[in-house]
Amino acid sequence: MPMTRTLLITGMSGAGKTQVMRTLEDLGYFCVDNLPPTFIPKFIELCLTTKNQNAQLALVVDIRGGKFFKDFSKVLDQLTKGGIHYELVFLDADDATLVRRYKETRRRHPLAGENGLSADIARERDILSQVRQRATTIIDTSRTTTKQLRSKIIQLFGKGGELPPMNIVVQSFGFKYGIPLDCDMVFDVRFLPNPFYIPELKNLCGNDQPVMDYIQEKPVTEEFEKRLFALIQFLLPQYVQEGKSQLMIGVGCTGGRHRSVFIANQLGKFIESCGYGSQVIHRDLIKK
Repeated sequence: MPMTRTLLITGMSGAGKTQVMRTLEDLGYFCVDNLPPTFIPKFIELCLTTKNQNAQLALVVDIRGGKFFKDFSKVLDQLTKGGIHYELVFLDADDATLVRRYKETRRRHPLAGENGLSADIARERDILSQVRQRATTIIDTSRTTTKQLRSKIIQLFGKGGELPPMNIVVQSFGFKYGIPLDCDMVFDVRFLPNPFYIPELKNLCGNDQPVMDYIQEKPVTEEFEKRLFALIQFLLPQYVQEGKSQLMIGVGCTGGRHRSVFIANQLGKFIESCGYGSQVIHRDLIKK
């Protein structure tokens, strides 16, 4: 796949470059932070020639590069002469906002000197003045919330102004083996009738029809599914609206072989019926 877009991200320290990079990563960009400008042409060339070419590339170049940053303007000229198309995105904010953000985070400014934070910001603004003039996009984040900045980046650099569809994973597991650490929410289904205590079902699993029939025929299962599905149907669009890129849902029973497997399968099918993609994983199915 040929590379279709190259973004060079720069701007004032504290203006939101980290949040921009996180959003671009969610949009599928291959992101590299704090790359010395001298390496940019070769890095882009490498991305263009490799077999696994990245369709979208975003590189952050800023004052943290120290003495290397002075070569940035020359590198931009080199890219232009070489016929390499790029977009230069400059993140900015007013001095008062930058001072407030540094006070809140208690982080040290990259140019920290003896004259205080305001002097450091003024010095950085002076160093970046020529680069700012060459920017194809300038984003002022002075009065922009993190959510608003994320939305703006999606509109400017996302395909169709949207994030890729949220990745939803439903994972069954056994509590006796531990709760998965990466789950956003966990449902405990140990209250459902346990096929483990039915001799002819004990050695089967939640993927087998006799076990499925046994669990599904219980009134408590029907009531639980109704309530669970209604909750999930309500939550999914809320997570999409918030910009969540991945949702992990855990479903646990004692051993992770019968009830959790069945409910996870049912939940995955329901999510698909609501128009979302889902992946169902049975973590402890093969364990005895």
